Amino acid sequence: MKEAEIKFERENLEGIMPIGTYLADAAGRMGVGLYRELFGKAEFAVVKITKGGELLSAPTKTEIKHLSAEKRESGERLAEQAKIEKSGEIVIMTTKQPEEVKPDYEMKREAYRKEFEDLPLEKKIASLVELESIALSETFSFVINSPSKIVGKLIDLLAEFGFKIEDEAKKQARPAEHQPDEEPSVKETAHQADEKPSVKEAEHQTDESPSVKDDKVTDEKEAPPPSV
Repeated sequence: MKEAEIKFERENLEGIMPIGTYLADAAGRMGVGLYRELFGKAEFAVVKITKGGELLSAPTKTEIKHLSAEKRESGERLAEQAKIEKSGEIVIMTTKQPEEVKPDYEMKREAYRKEFEDLPLEKKIASLVELESIALSETFSFVINSPSKIVGKLIDLLAEFGFKIEDEAKKQARPAEHQPDEEPSVKETAHQADEKPSVKEAEHQTDESPSVKDDKVTDEKEAPPPSV
């Protein structure tokens, strides 16, 4: 199997990937988190190839649409669209992720924590007891109203649904230029083959059908002897 050496410069990680691997998949296998930008309705991770750009597939229609000629010349590619096609060394610089903005609930939690620290000891204890009783009542209510079997089934369904969404998202992110022509699946081909009788079955059916000669022999045996 032909392989290529992949190096993520910012993360200082190196690895070997087989030919035909997309850069986004290579990053996922090596544990590199890619920052994805929104382009219209689709999200793509923009990376910069500092070495080995000639080892990748040609820019796709999607890349030409979303990346200017200047950016493509500087080595920028969409990780979900760029595929490794030749052996060699490829060095990738990922996009630096912006600083995360804390959600509202985290800001409220910090404000509550600060307010809680300023309370006297008696009020702290009273608040903790009140919160504990609320949490316990909600827990018991959930357990009573949700049997374990139903909860387990819901978790399985959600997991299966999540995998389907992930697979569909991957397929949609793949470039149309790299999609193979649709062919009948192995299952469909096997089903069609099962519908046709095999050569052995056809011979067996032929052997079972009585021949003209056999009919004559049967008639001769069953005919009564001539009278004297």
